[in-house]
Amino acid sequence: MTEQGTALCGVLPVYKPKGWTSFDVVAKLRGILKMKKLGHAGTLDPMAEGVLPVLVGKAAKACDILPDTAKGYEAGFRLGLTTDTQDITGTVLSEKAPEVGIAELTKACEAFTGDIMQLPPMYSAVKVGGKRLYELARQGKEIDREPRLRRVEFIEIIRYDAQTGEGVLAAEVSRGTYIRTLINDIGESLGCGAVMTELKRTKACGFLAEDCFTLEEIAAAASEDRVRELIAPVEDLFEDLPDVALSEHFERLYKNGVKLRSEQIAAPEGSFRVFGHDGRFIGIARVNEKNEVRPIRNFHGE
Repeated sequence: MTEQGTALCGVLPVYKPKGWTSFDVVAKLRGILKMKKLGHAGTLDPMAEGVLPVLVGKAAKACDILPDTAKGYEAGFRLGLTTDTQDITGTVLSEKAPEVGIAELTKACEAFTGDIMQLPPMYSAVKVGGKRLYELARQGKEIDREPRLRRVEFIEIIRYDAQTGEGVLAAEVSRGTYIRTLINDIGESLGCGAVMTELKRTKACGFLAEDCFTLEEIAAAASEDRVRELIAPVEDLFEDLPDVALSEHFERLYKNGVKLRSEQIAAPEGSFRVFGHDGRFIGIARVNEKNEVRPIRNFHGE
């Protein structure tokens, strides 16, 4: 690992290209950045493109505590077709003329906004009984799954051709929502079925598509020793949380594991960001049932 790689820490907003898995992107970046400590926030299927926040260095410790911020998508769809994968790459299960107008389609989409229950698709990375669903699906198996609560903030039809049943929609959804399943369920409610034909993630973890860098741009920046310019601070991932700034005395105690009480540092309820006396981000903490300030995850030190 290079000296530069060791020092890098934060969020690198990457524009994932089509045909790459999220793991492919991380593996490529390990070579470009010459470092191993990388993670990502939210898997994208190979057919998808768009926003993939990559957590660099110590920021990778945030992977499992990221707030459930809404993700934005633009998705192509085709009514009148169903497949085993719920997207255009799968084996066709049924095909029929959709005969659905824009008003009927819009009304169907409205029924899937707000809090919904969504059944995880068989072709997904969800684990049941220690096995990924897609592993079972490839064996020709389909098992019972439990529906999961998800939230759809909005669905907007960007364009639609009633003659072909093809169109594009925009949606903003909670983490863990499958857009292809959402499209499949809308098609099912219309009685004609539907598949996803393309997918672009436009928003994730507060980053928009226009904020992202291609792998080529990152490689060029690395060759010129300016990757730091592309990396956002890890604390930006938690920007909706309140802040607590510690005095030099309490910062030392906190970092040494001393159990501080909430009133000593004016800690708010719930989770909050912790900053040192010099303004440097330390980590995320909360007040427990004993009124003690306890770290959720610290990013200082090793």
